[in-house]
Amino acid sequence: MKAYVGVTDGDWYRFLAARPALTEANFWRPSGKGEFKVLRPGEPFLFKTHHPHNRVVGGGFFARFVKLRVSEAWEIFGEANGASTLHEMRARVGHYRREPISPADDPVIGCVLLRDTCFFPLDADAGPPPAFAANIVQGKGYDLATHPDARFFHDVVTRLLGGHVEIDLSEPWHLGGPVFGDPRLVPQRLGQQAFKAVVLDAYDRRCAITGDKIRPVLQAAHIRPVHRGGEHRLDNGLLLRSDVHTLYDRGYLAVDPSYKLLVSPRLREEFGNGRQFYERAGHQIALSRQRPDRPQREALEWHLDEVFLR
Repeated sequence: MKAYVGVTDGDWYRFLAARPALTEANFWRPSGKGEFKVLRPGEPFLFKTHHPHNRVVGGGFFARFVKLRVSEAWEIFGEANGASTLHEMRARVGHYRREPISPADDPVIGCVLLRDTCFFPLDADAGPPPAFAANIVQGKGYDLATHPDARFFHDVVTRLLGGHVEIDLSEPWHLGGPVFGDPRLVPQRLGQQAFKAVVLDAYDRRCAITGDKIRPVLQAAHIRPVHRGGEHRLDNGLLLRSDVHTLYDRGYLAVDPSYKLLVSPRLREEFGNGRQFYERAGHQIALSRQRPDRPQREALEWHLDEVFLR
């Protein structure tokens, strides 16, 4: 198991700490260059203030890294970006890029998406992280299976989880729990807003069924809805045009386990329409680039059995 300690912007941290109802956060980076590969989903990401204060003041659990335009990050995460308005967020991004963002520009930023975030009381922070040099400006990763001060991280993670949990720092993190209300770590599960960002990125901003790439009408759809036992997981998601999303949710469209589009005869019978979908029937939909992120067979079969209109 690994952990990462990120150096926080003071305004970002104080803004989110004052809003405990926000349980997701976008720990954004002003540049769209590079990746974040230190953590696996579900591993802890801690927030550290600048020197000389140098204290761990909270944290969350890594969900995913994606690249988004500033406007997309604001549309999806809003105040969970650590700003009260899009204008304020653009100003902060411009500050760290060391040049203002022109009104016509919408730059790409790196987004470290976190879930189950919390901040410690001002008089009860977690103290300074071990062996963290003053000249580190972005952050530092720790291998908790071998680090001599792993106990520090054990105690911080226990605080983030809100109670005592047995933690084996030498093993990948995988604690179960119900979808609602359980902050314990499930590596594949995303926060609700992160789900939208990750699906948008995985499908290259194109509708999986029609190929449309008009960004304002694209929506992250659950194959199995959360209120019916599904989870905010990439392999339970599809990126769909808004009208296609409605037809999918109402059972007029489906995707079989081989990723081929199915169209219900009810679409023609009830509305005398749907030619664009019947022409695509039997063809494979567009898929996420990474095979493990593609729709899970069980979710697709559930939708076929429980929702699809035959």
